[in-house]
Amino acid sequence: ESHLANNDNGEVATSSDKVNDAMTLMPQEPFHRGKNLNSGMQTIDKDAFSVNQREIEAHQVNLQHLCRICGGSFKNDPYKRSHPVHGPVDDKMQALLRKKERRATSWPDLLNKVFKIDVRGDMDTIHPTNFCHNCWSVIQRKFSNAPCEVYFPRKGTMEWHPHSMSCDVCGTSSHGIKRKKQAPSPQVGKKFRIIADHARKIQYARSQKQVNSKSIMKKVTNCKKIHLSTKMLTVDYPVDFVKSISCQICEHILADPVETTCKHLFCRLCILKCLKVVGSYCPSCRYPCFPTDLVNPVRSFLSILNTLVVRCPVKDCQEEVTLGKYSHHLSSHKEKKEKGTYVHVNKGGRPRQHLLSLT
Repeated sequence: ESHLANNDNGEVATSSDKVNDAMTLMPQEPFHRGKNLNSGMQTIDKDAFSVNQREIEAHQVNLQHLCRICGGSFKNDPYKRSHPVHGPVDDKMQALLRKKERRATSWPDLLNKVFKIDVRGDMDTIHPTNFCHNCWSVIQRKFSNAPCEVYFPRKGTMEWHPHSMSCDVCGTSSHGIKRKKQAPSPQVGKKFRIIADHARKIQYARSQKQVNSKSIMKKVTNCKKIHLSTKMLTVDYPVDFVKSISCQICEHILADPVETTCKHLFCRLCILKCLKVVGSYCPSCRYPCFPTDLVNPVRSFLSILNTLVVRCPVKDCQEEVTLGKYSHHLSSHKEKKEKGTYVHVNKGGRPRQHLLSLT
């Protein structure tokens, strides 16, 4: 009996020990599970962060192969030429600007003047840090004397955005940012194409005849009463010099002169009227020209123009004045004309005004 009692006590003790062990193990199991889940999430976050960081670094590497202005790839240039967006202007461009009497010592100032973009607030993770040689040639054409067949490859400057899942930079970095494809034009018949080409040739021939006719352009401007004739110059200058200071449309002395991209000089009023009526090209050489392309000539040329001496065209006034003071001299004649009244008293005592004629 005692032996059976001892066995029962031993079984009770072992069962109680098992229950205690089970109670101690149960609360610890979810804690270990949560710890494992947290460590798994941290490793996933680290992997995602490392992948995202690698994508951003690859995005920055791709940006280094693209132009900041037009978005073109430097790999398309056989010489792989590029220019930094930030920094001083190179020697060749600096010599050209000095020749044109322009002041721009850094690329940000020059890019802001030509392309109207501000690159001072650029970020390396979003914007490229270089621009292509084609855009450099566009800047050179803006200030160069000789026109060259270089055109901006896009309608406007490129807009840059941060890296995303649908990033255009990472997908097309080797060939540059692609433009949207235009829908193919519908096919037309051969007869219609022949008629259209014939009509286009006739229209081109007519427009060319109109441009070459100076009489038509003079009728368009009609500035005989506004601008001074070259015959009013007091000195008998050489013919070539007189041509250089006269408008190539009205053939009068330049009044408010402007310079085109092809380096021809016109009166501002004359060229604006011709561009509006005849078309958007230079009347002298038919080079494409728009009102936004007109710029003022260099200051040294304007100073030479203002020192020319002309004879006053007003009747009974043989005074010789410089072209820079001619407008002030003409305004003095108008003031005299306005003040040139005198009072005449009639027999009845009423005053009567008479205007003194100056012409």
